[in-house]
Amino acid sequence: MALADRGERSGLTRVGHDRCENLRWKGLFIEAEWDPTVPHGNDRAFWCQHTYNCLGPDSKLVDEYECNEARRCYKPL
Repeated sequence: MALADRGERSGLTRVGHDRCENLRWKGLFIEAEWDPTVPHGNDRAFWCQHTYNCLGPDSKLVDEYECNEARRCYKPL
């Protein structure tokens, strides 16, 4: 099933409220209407607010899937 068929737009990250408090991404700070005439940017650039890079305090990658309650550093919203 294509992303558009599921109501998602490729290149736009939608992270739910069940995420880590320290997870940050570019789209969190940009409030703009989606314009289909503008090419998609890389809004899937995630970082940890605790470490300020793409690795969490446990030296593992951070993103909307990896940052979950199974990690010791996870802080729910």
